[in-house]
Amino acid sequence: MIDTASFEIRLAQSEADLVASQRLRYRVFVQELGGGGETVDHAAQIEQDALDPLYDHLLLINRNLPEGVHVVGAYRLLRSDQARAAGRFYCDGEYDLDRLKRSGRKLLELGRSCVHPDYRGGAAMLLLWNALADYVLAHEVEILFGVASFHGTDSGALAQPLSWLHHHHLAPENLRPRALPEAFQPMDLVSAHDLDRRAAMAAMPNLIKAYLRLGGFVGEGAYIDKPFNTTDVLLLMDTKAMSDKHRAFYTRRFEGRA
Repeated sequence: MIDTASFEIRLAQSEADLVASQRLRYRVFVQELGGGGETVDHAAQIEQDALDPLYDHLLLINRNLPEGVHVVGAYRLLRSDQARAAGRFYCDGEYDLDRLKRSGRKLLELGRSCVHPDYRGGAAMLLLWNALADYVLAHEVEILFGVASFHGTDSGALAQPLSWLHHHHLAPENLRPRALPEAFQPMDLVSAHDLDRRAAMAAMPNLIKAYLRLGGFVGEGAYIDKPFNTTDVLLLMDTKAMSDKHRAFYTRRFEGRA
């Protein structure tokens, strides 16, 4: 049983923290899910890209593990003010974000979310989400967005979940990103009449279901990421549009704090 008392959650503070998070990403996205491409360094067993130094890296750390493998959960965060300095968001490479950018709202891009398989199904993801809620409130973020992935690139096998997202969770038009044409995959593969909710939910990744429970939406079209062997959808959450129940998840995090 994992000793959660040994957990620490914080932003990366050193190069060692960053490398450990990149090593976890390699473990999950490359070794487990079969990803590849130019961001993968097999010799060093890390997954990295040029944007890593510009992001805040939210890390779940097991203090009982040695440096280098001490990161057991991670989230990569980029605010709109940081993106202006960087010149882009990661998602610009997969989606047209012009509507989001023109909204004038404070944005936060989420990405590279992963948890070591030994720590799934317990407190790890909850701790990461709680810390993310603190970050959102501290920076007065209004819209969260980022790509989430289905394993594999066979749209036929993903027809039910993709169609469910298209018919039931499409983002408002004034904010709706659209997958770039070079890898655009239509999501309305099954008519609303022929949808099977049970089959759609069974094939839906847990992370996507978690966003939907918080009132999340999706952009138009999926993006086929062949190097990573994934079908990506863009998820977004408007914190002002959340129901009171959903918003309480965030606001309760600051109750009683100075």
